Amino acid sequence: MTEPKAAPPLPNPGGTTKHSTKPAGGQVAAYLPQTGDGANAGPKPIQAAPPLPNPPPQTGEGADAGPKPVNESPFKGKTGLQRILNAAGYSWAGLSAAFRHEDAFRQEVFLLVLLVPLAFYLGDNGIERAMMIASLLLVLIVELLNSAVEAAVDRVSLELHPLIKRAKDMGSAAVMISLINVAVVWLLVILG
Repeated sequence: MTEPKAAPPLPNPGGTTKHSTKPAGGQVAAYLPQTGDGANAGPKPIQAAPPLPNPPPQTGEGADAGPKPVNESPFKGKTGLQRILNAAGYSWAGLSAAFRHEDAFRQEVFLLVLLVPLAFYLGDNGIERAMMIASLLLVLIVELLNSAVEAAVDRVSLELHPLIKRAKDMGSAAVMISLINVAVVWLLVILG
C-alpha cells in the first residue's frame, strides 16, 4: 500500500515556501457533506487559510527590534519634568471640567469641605483622621471615574442602548458604594 500524498504547500507571500510531507502549519482538513448535490455527492475537504506572515522590520530597525505600538497617542513620549507638568495640567483641566459640568461632583466637593475639618475634630489620632479623609477623597475619585465613563459613552452614542445603560448604572453603583464606605468609616471611628 502506498503512502498518501501530502497536501500541496500553501502559498507564503512574505517568504519562502516550505516543502514537507506533512500539512503546513495552520492547515486543517475537514469534511462536510455537500447539500443540494444529490445523495451520491462525496464530502469536500475544507482547508483553513494560511497564517499571515510577520511584517518586515521598519527601516532602520534591526531584526530583533520589538513591535511598535499601533495608533500611539501623539501626546505620549514626553519624559522627565515636561511629562509631569503636562500631567498636572491635564489633571487640573479634568478637575475644572468635573466641577463645571457635574452637579454631583460639586455636591461632593462641598461635602468634603464641610467634613474634613470635622474629621480633624472627631478623629482621636492620625490614623482615624486619615481614614475619615481618605474615605471622602475616595468618593471624589470614584465620581471622577464615573463622570469620565459617562462622557466617553455619550461621545460614542447618545442613543438608548442596554449596554450604555449598564455602563452608566455600574458607574452610579460605584459612587453609591463609595458613599456607603464614608458612612461606615465615619461611624466606626465615631462609635469605636
